[in-house]
Amino acid sequence: MSEAGGEGVREPRRGAHPHSRRIGERRIIAEGLESNAWTDFYHNAMTASWPIFIAALAAAFFLLNAVFALIYDLGDRPIANAREGLADLFFFSVETSSTVGYGDMHPQTGYGHIVATIENFVGMMLLAMMTGLVFARISRPRARIIFAHNPVVCPYEGLPTLMFRMANARSNFISEATAKTWMIGPHVSREGGRLVSFQPMRLVKSENPTLALSWVLFHPIEADSPLFGLDSEALMSSEINFVVSIVGFDETSGQTVHARGVFAAQDVRFDQEYEDIIWVDEEGRRHIDYSKINATRPLPRPVESGNSVG
Repeated sequence: MSEAGGEGVREPRRGAHPHSRRIGERRIIAEGLESNAWTDFYHNAMTASWPIFIAALAAAFFLLNAVFALIYDLGDRPIANAREGLADLFFFSVETSSTVGYGDMHPQTGYGHIVATIENFVGMMLLAMMTGLVFARISRPRARIIFAHNPVVCPYEGLPTLMFRMANARSNFISEATAKTWMIGPHVSREGGRLVSFQPMRLVKSENPTLALSWVLFHPIEADSPLFGLDSEALMSSEINFVVSIVGFDETSGQTVHARGVFAAQDVRFDQEYEDIIWVDEEGRRHIDYSKINATRPLPRPVESGNSVG
């Protein structure tokens, strides 16, 4: 899908560095953007995996001290008690940039003092940036919501209903949780332009006062539904995606948390229902089995409407 016009598929140009994004089961290749780490440094630092993030910080720290070791080496013995070679100059740079200052080595010339002063300033800036990025990554509020892989379509209150199941994987309460569901699909305007359409999908109950265990969202496929009139074959062959957005107040962290699930039309299972994941034992204790969050089963009786979703 393109935002306007643009039928057909083009091969990416050689030498280009496209950005790959995934929406549902479809991969989108974005071209024409600068491809370097500094274009959106903060976003890249926040979205990189922890191993890559730590490795990048370590590489930057090593590179900084290696560069200053070479700068110190340009002077005439600027550091007292430093042996020949770059090893002692590198470790003196580490002591300076980290403000450790053991005292065995110290600047003994004007050149050494000037370089050490510049490095101390650059080191403090780098340390502040590293500390800020680490804190931002750790303190970022996140809900640990597990979404079932497959939405299901089955009768509910006499209507074919699209259902999405999710569960709170933490032992806490998310207060005043609110859910919104959208359908994203292609739309052709009267002028023939091919656009991306965002249509809200009404939910039977879109609010949950205390999301602690599981939650199933119900979208009745009736006249006001964007799915009304589509049969299963038309839906499965479409480019439609569904987006489920959850917002709530995490009582543990005292922050507003967000979670999002994206599903392709091909993920939908017709004439099936979710298996139970919550049960009560003989002692009255409630259990939830997260391993069954994706489990579905055929309906116990045939659905009269066949595979029609509306």
